[in-house]
Amino acid sequence: MGEKIKVGVIGAGRIGKIHASNIIKNFPDVEVKAIADICADNIREWAVGLGISTVYDDYKKIIEDPEITAVIICSSTNTHSQITIEAAQAGKHIFCEKPIDYDVDRIHAALAAVKKAGVKFQVGFNRRFDHNFKKVKELIQSGEIGDVQIVKVVSRDPAPPPIEYVKVSGGMFLDMTIHDFDMVRYLTGSEVTEVYANAGVLVDQAIGEAGDVDTALISLKLKNGAIGMIDNCRKAVYGYDQRVEVLGTKGAISVGNDTPTTVVVSTEDAVVNDKPKYFFLERYMESFEAEMKDFFYSIAHDTETVVSGIDGLKPVLIGIAAQKSYKEGKPIRLEE
Repeated sequence: MGEKIKVGVIGAGRIGKIHASNIIKNFPDVEVKAIADICADNIREWAVGLGISTVYDDYKKIIEDPEITAVIICSSTNTHSQITIEAAQAGKHIFCEKPIDYDVDRIHAALAAVKKAGVKFQVGFNRRFDHNFKKVKELIQSGEIGDVQIVKVVSRDPAPPPIEYVKVSGGMFLDMTIHDFDMVRYLTGSEVTEVYANAGVLVDQAIGEAGDVDTALISLKLKNGAIGMIDNCRKAVYGYDQRVEVLGTKGAISVGNDTPTTVVVSTEDAVVNDKPKYFFLERYMESFEAEMKDFFYSIAHDTETVVSGIDGLKPVLIGIAAQKSYKEGKPIRLEE
């Protein structure tokens, strides 16, 4: 890479800590110069242990640092678009966790700032970098199964999030299903034109009282004629259920769950194998590293980022359409 890329991490919750640790451990040509979090005192010992000596409680100090060339935005969602605008105006390259915002106008404002500044901008849809799903994409692109007809995505969490999180999450369609909307676009290479969401509260009534749903089947129509189906639930007692199936005119591709081992024990009483990995930190850890690798490559080699601002906008639009479909009980066209 040549000269080190100096970055600042904004937000040191779970995902911010993952990114900071991955960068320090796996990217010798990148330096985490500073990290900012509103609870700076709570993360100082952890940061120093990683070798990050500069810890701020105000992210603006990272934005104002002329030595920092890129920021990793991992703060709460309601801050993403504003920090993106400020970072772009300061000439920083930007990696922003999903979603950019829940408000479409604010997303457009953020993307306009990025375009005006001419900086790199990548959205954190990490599942595109998963080894299984990347292989599915490659096989589809190569024509291995012909034209895509049906895409099925199963995404079920092992346990629902805390109610306090649910209240500020933007709702399941914009918090959880947003990854699946992106996966359908990614695998098919086509845009969603219509959404029909059938959803309910079947896991925890407190989620419903907070104004959200916890279980859903979402049907999608795509511009290329393909049909998509997403199966979501906030609780699958057996673990983190992440599967994909794609049917094409020449065949089909399926991806099962990753398990801790592939050991199968067969006895007179039963045939037993491992349950799926328990949660996203186990299932997708390699993908978090891979997405950062591509982000830093785009900076060092002046290439386009692999998950663009438009890729960040489109799933939000689909999520808003899904919310509208659920509330009105009918299919919603994206043009609406």
